[in-house]
Amino acid sequence: MPVSDQRDRYPTRLSEPAPHIERTDASVWGQVTSPELAGFHANGFATIPDLLTPDEVAAFGAEIGHLAADPVLYGDERVVVEPVAGQVRSVFQVHQLSNPIAELLTESRIVGLAEQILGSPVYLHQTRVNYMPGFGGSGFAWHSDFETWHAEDGMPAPRAVSLSIALTDNYPFNGSLMMMPGSHRTFVPCLGETPTGHYRESLREQRIGIPTPDDITFLAARYGITQFTGRAGSALLFDSNLMHGSSNNITPFPRSNIFLVFNSVENALVEPFAAPQRRPQHIAARDFTPVRDVPESVGALADQTL
Repeated sequence: MPVSDQRDRYPTRLSEPAPHIERTDASVWGQVTSPELAGFHANGFATIPDLLTPDEVAAFGAEIGHLAADPVLYGDERVVVEPVAGQVRSVFQVHQLSNPIAELLTESRIVGLAEQILGSPVYLHQTRVNYMPGFGGSGFAWHSDFETWHAEDGMPAPRAVSLSIALTDNYPFNGSLMMMPGSHRTFVPCLGETPTGHYRESLREQRIGIPTPDDITFLAARYGITQFTGRAGSALLFDSNLMHGSSNNITPFPRSNIFLVFNSVENALVEPFAAPQRRPQHIAARDFTPVRDVPESVGALADQTL
C-alpha cells in the first residue's frame, strides 16, 4: 500500500552542499512495551541482550557458514565479495535461501520489536547476512541507511528499522558497529549524482551517498560516538536514519550477523527520489505483504536451484 504523499522532504545526491535537515517525522510511531526499547526515541537504537540462545547461535552460525561456502552461490548477484580479500562480504535475500532464517524473522520476539517502533504492520525491505572475516573484513563508511533507501529505492520517510543479530562476539576491536546516539534526528544531504547500476559498486565500497568529513565532524561533536559490543546472540535495533559505520577487522576474530530491515506498510516504496532506476528486488523488495501474513513456506526458495 504505497503512501499518497510522494513529496521529496529529504533531498539528497545534490550538486552543491545543503544544510542538514532536522527530522519532523516521529522516531517511535507505536507503543513501546519491551523494556529494552525504552531508550529508542532518545538514542535511535536499542540493544537486546540474549535475543538468541546459545543453541540458536550455534545453529544459525552453521547455517550462514554453509551459505558462505556454497560454490553455487558464487557468481549469484545476491552475493557480495570483499573488494580486497575476495571473501564473501554479504549474502542478500537470505530469508529466501534459508528456511531457518525465514522462520526466525516471523517470530513475535523478532518482528514484534519492529512493530512496536513503527506502529503498524511491517514488511521486509531487505534481508542479508554480513560477514566480516578476520584479517580481511573491510569496514563500512559512515552513512545513514535511509539516505540510500530514500535516494535509490524511493522510501518516502525514515519509518524503517534494522535488526542486527550477532552470531559472533562483538568486541571493540573486530569491526563492531559504531553509532552516533541521537543522530537519527538529523538528515544529512549528500553530494554526487547516482550513477546507473550504482548498487554493484556501493555494496562493496560506498563512495556516493556518504557524508563529508565536515558533516561527520559536526555530528560527532554534537552527538558523540558509541559502539555496539556484546556476546553472540545479542542484537541491535536501530533507526534507518542513524549515522553509523565500522572499521576494518584486522584481528583474527570474525564478526558476522543476520541483518533484517523492516519497513512500515504505510511507508512503502515509490519511485527513487535521486537515482535513474530502481535497485533490484533482492536489495529493495517491493512485495509489501506484512511479515505476519507471509506463508510459513516463505523460505521454500532455499530448496531451488539458483
